[in-house]
Amino acid sequence: MNEERSTMLKYLRLGGLQANWDQTLKLASKRRMSHAALLTYVIKQEYKIKRENARLCRLQRAHIPELLLMETYPFDQQPKLDRKALLSIYDAFDYMPRSQNIIWLGRTGCGKSGLATGFLIDAINRGHTGRFIPFHQLIDELRAAAADFSEAKALKKFMAYDCLLIDELGYIEVEPAQVGLFFTLMQKRHGKKPTFITSNLGFDDWRSFLKNDYLAAALTDRLTDNSHVINMKGCRSLRCKLGPTDEPQ
Repeated sequence: MNEERSTMLKYLRLGGLQANWDQTLKLASKRRMSHAALLTYVIKQEYKIKRENARLCRLQRAHIPELLLMETYPFDQQPKLDRKALLSIYDAFDYMPRSQNIIWLGRTGCGKSGLATGFLIDAINRGHTGRFIPFHQLIDELRAAAADFSEAKALKKFMAYDCLLIDELGYIEVEPAQVGLFFTLMQKRHGKKPTFITSNLGFDDWRSFLKNDYLAAALTDRLTDNSHVINMKGCRSLRCKLGPTDEPQ
């Protein structure tokens, strides 16, 4: 390929054609493609490349700490988990158009985050934007926003994601200002965009770290309305080896 053509293709961001110019011409000759068929082939290849690059970019921007797929979850080690019901939600994928929240409740280490991550990655792979954020980090960002009066900007940022995964809700106590902002965020996303939440605490225990009975009750009602709740309280921890008759405490 001559330099001028390479420069033009680079400017047009046709990286696939630029990298595979000679191979494309050889393939066109071998298959005796018409001009229309060759152009269609080139367009399809560029489309695939750009779609894949966009997917990888969305994954990177999601800040997922570990890319855990649903196919890698050890369901055989969690016989008390309703695998059929969970996979039915996953395969149907109607929680996105219906803007349904999904909440995983269970002991530390039972795989809540892995399952939620699998759902998030699936949504991203299907063309949606997403974000993984630990609860303590979300609270830190809301606290900083309250300190410099940029609450609206922070809320707009987290509202922009098609799918938001808040991991390990309940590990830290929250000040009243942050409780209010968190509730506002959940209220704004409610019925518009799905939110995934994992927590090692049951709903009745949320008031202990939110330190506001009214907002805790209101938040629970808001999150569980039009939602799927995955109860993993009886599931064992995958981080420790339990005997065949051992039950998690």
